[in-house]
Amino acid sequence: MCGIAGFRGAGARDKVAAMLRTIGHRGPDARGLYHDGRITIKTSEGEDVLEAPPSEDIALGHNLLSIVGGPQPVAGDGVLVFNGEIYSHDIPAGGDAHLILDLIEGHGGDLEDAIRSAVSELDGDYAFIYTDGKNLAAVRDPVGVKPLYHSGEAFASERKALWSIGLRNVESLQPGHAIINGRMVKLRGLPQPRKCTESPHELKGLLKSAIREAVKKRTRGLNKAALVFSGGVDSTLLAVLLSEYLDITLYTVGTHGSADVEFASRAAEDLGMDLNVIEVTEKTVRSALPHVLGAIEVYSPMQIAIAMPLYLASREASAAGFRVMFSGQGADELFAGYHRYRRLLEDGNLEEALRHDLENIYHVNLERDDAVTMANSVELRVPFLGLEVIELALRVPTCFKITGPDDEMRKHILREVASEMGVPEYIAKRPKKAAQYGSGVDRILRRRVLPGFDHESFLRRLMNEGGVVQR
Repeated sequence: MCGIAGFRGAGARDKVAAMLRTIGHRGPDARGLYHDGRITIKTSEGEDVLEAPPSEDIALGHNLLSIVGGPQPVAGDGVLVFNGEIYSHDIPAGGDAHLILDLIEGHGGDLEDAIRSAVSELDGDYAFIYTDGKNLAAVRDPVGVKPLYHSGEAFASERKALWSIGLRNVESLQPGHAIINGRMVKLRGLPQPRKCTESPHELKGLLKSAIREAVKKRTRGLNKAALVFSGGVDSTLLAVLLSEYLDITLYTVGTHGSADVEFASRAAEDLGMDLNVIEVTEKTVRSALPHVLGAIEVYSPMQIAIAMPLYLASREASAAGFRVMFSGQGADELFAGYHRYRRLLEDGNLEEALRHDLENIYHVNLERDDAVTMANSVELRVPFLGLEVIELALRVPTCFKITGPDDEMRKHILREVASEMGVPEYIAKRPKKAAQYGSGVDRILRRRVLPGFDHESFLRRLMNEGGVVQR
């Protein structure tokens, strides 16, 4: 995973260079910049200059977090920068970026048709920018796992990169869409639900296979990874499955005696897994607040409280040498985990609400989570949001997710699957407790830290300077 940027217009090279400096935390291993027939790659070992197709007013840039694949931009008939992971193909030696470049340029003809054809073949989490020297296209995956922001024909992985070159009207590129020569194009949506013809037993079997395969795909090329671990059913199921493919280390964040710490400690011991507990105090929260707010770029007490445990976990994981962290994000939207879904079931609006929440999860959750982990140069992977899991979850009847308006557990089919796949029963039946409450962070933040914090001045400086808070 990396940071990418692109710009068309006067001063393109300098503007992309400035954006790359602002999001340097997203890729500390190499920096590459394309402009007017040259690609310049800078690493700790020196600088290389490569030939590329000519262009006077278009520049692309890339910061590399080295996991699988090498420095970018990559060049063929055109030039491409890519952020993410592709799971549907055998990846060539040069990495995922070369695969996408080949798919686009192997189609020939109209650029929109070529990109549409390439995206139809991809299963993965991605954002990329492509130019042939004349045309410019930016693309985002159909779930929105990887971020991409835009302002006109300026693109970057984080808003602050665009702020750093004086742009203010910054928006998220919608998942499954592209901007091609300034025009918004829908390429691919989320899977459409099919009528359910399977029995509960058959659905559980399919769900086990889909989740296992989504986890397996996302361990490709890894021998170790971290997992943010709350001791809930979602993260514990991932812990069980991940341990089949690599060495997994668990990270739990919470105040002394908090629910997450207690459940996570017991579960880790029963599963025989390594657990790192990051104890949260007022000092911890106060110290982390500027970094979290600087990462998520928006003031919202709830968003900060949700983001902080993940920020603290990924910071510790990064210090221990991990480049990849897994999360159970998405399970609640797919399997009706939130308390408010009970009322929606009673009102007959649950299916519509779940679809709405899934279509907006990029804006509500994914961009925030990506921002705080990448602030620590750690890539976040979310197996529950694999397309095969989404497609299956959408056709699971709501009565298999919530049994009725008084159902305190919710996510029934996922809990049953987790229990059958090795999750301890006391975890499979543990009621949902959101990270900000289970960790105890929300109480400290709202009562002791946020009062008196001048967030308006902080965000004004961030926007005007386009910078990041130094650790």
